[in-house]
Amino acid sequence: MYLYLLLNLGSLSIPFIYSFNKKMQFIKQWKTVLLSITVVASFFILWDVFFTAKGIWGFNENYHLPYLIAGLPIEEILFFFCIPYASIFIYYSLEYFKPSMQLSEKITKLITSLLVVILVLVLIFNSNKWYTFVNYIVLIFSLLLGLFFGLQILRRFYIAFLIILIPFFIVNGILTGSFITEPVVWYNNAENLGMRLFTIPIEDVGYAFSMLFLVVFLNEKFKKSKLSPARIKLYSNLLIGF
Repeated sequence: MYLYLLLNLGSLSIPFIYSFNKKMQFIKQWKTVLLSITVVASFFILWDVFFTAKGIWGFNENYHLPYLIAGLPIEEILFFFCIPYASIFIYYSLEYFKPSMQLSEKITKLITSLLVVILVLVLIFNSNKWYTFVNYIVLIFSLLLGLFFGLQILRRFYIAFLIILIPFFIVNGILTGSFITEPVVWYNNAENLGMRLFTIPIEDVGYAFSMLFLVVFLNEKFKKSKLSPARIKLYSNLLIGF
């Protein structure tokens, strides 16, 4: 019953502890990071509620607490805060400790353009599959956003994402049934490509990329805008009200 909760807390624990590292001092970014995560989580939670209601995916009650919000287990809500925090901590650790580790602009543009073309082709032939279609629309949007408005972020994010994929395959693998008798999260294969990386639907990789890139993108924009504490509080109150 506690497996999903433990995965969330376990994923968050080490990045949270090291956020207080005196050299990196990730805690100084908390205001903009938490605001960015909340904005992105709001969108993904609404998406999650809709897909759960349509039976595109669902949750095994044997692995989560009996508390639901809009049809979602409380752990699923926590997922959209714990996992992004843990993941973007990796991005900012890479930025701090290995500032030169990033792709060239030329390679970044090439990779992004190729991905967009491939995704468009996949969409053309799979427009009837809800998860594939919506997920890749969001991914294309994220890639184009990065290409035109966040190229410097993408240059490092591609490398950081490859590192993030290591814990991603462990955590998401368990959620989708690796190492356990039943999956924590099940998927309706009629609504996806039916291609799996171990037990993980291939769409989940794009889903993770979009969610995490959008958090980093917003965080960088919020930092540059030098949001005042009053404005951050206003945005937070609006989101809570929403």
